[in-house]
Amino acid sequence: MTESGEERLNRLRETVRARLSEKRCRHTLAVEDMVARLCALYCPEETERMRAAALLHDITKELSVPEQVVLCHAYGIPIGEDDLLAPKTLHARTAAAQIPVEYPEFDDPTIVSAVRWHTTGHAEMTLTEKLLYLADYIDDSRTFRNCVILRRYFWGADPQSMTAQAREALLRDTLLLSYDMTVRDLIDEGTPVAVDTIEARNELLRGKG
Repeated sequence: MTESGEERLNRLRETVRARLSEKRCRHTLAVEDMVARLCALYCPEETERMRAAALLHDITKELSVPEQVVLCHAYGIPIGEDDLLAPKTLHARTAAAQIPVEYPEFDDPTIVSAVRWHTTGHAEMTLTEKLLYLADYIDDSRTFRNCVILRRYFWGADPQSMTAQAREALLRDTLLLSYDMTVRDLIDEGTPVAVDTIEARNELLRGKG
């Protein structure tokens, strides 16, 4: 008997649950729910893959910085000085690199790229990359001020009632606002801003994203 997509996701969910803390697991499941809601608006055909990406996006999040560095070396991921000054972004790269090794049945370019870019974003993001990035920012478990503001901004606009064109504009504006808030926070913290984030923001400002 062929395993259904839902059965595969259920199995993945239990595997991921076993390696995460209760708090991280709550967030992960909330991101899975949020990305499914976003896919329903923008690309229903990608829902299964994006739910898998959501389940996998933080599988290395709780590793220490030295452990992240070890994984980066093991997977041939280059690390710069800015990465070590702002190591919170490393888990996106190490998680993406682990998928082909530890979860080969989910080694799908759409899944891997969404996981890879869910923290910083980058120029020329695909729709699925944008949706996981946004889902991670506005999932219902997030109580940080900026997350609440962004969640209300997006859902308060009632995207379900919009035309496809208006919905695309809302996604663009929401992403731009997220980058603005992220950059301001990093500046206030005295933390380097990822070049990928700046390039993603600039692309949206030019109207090309």
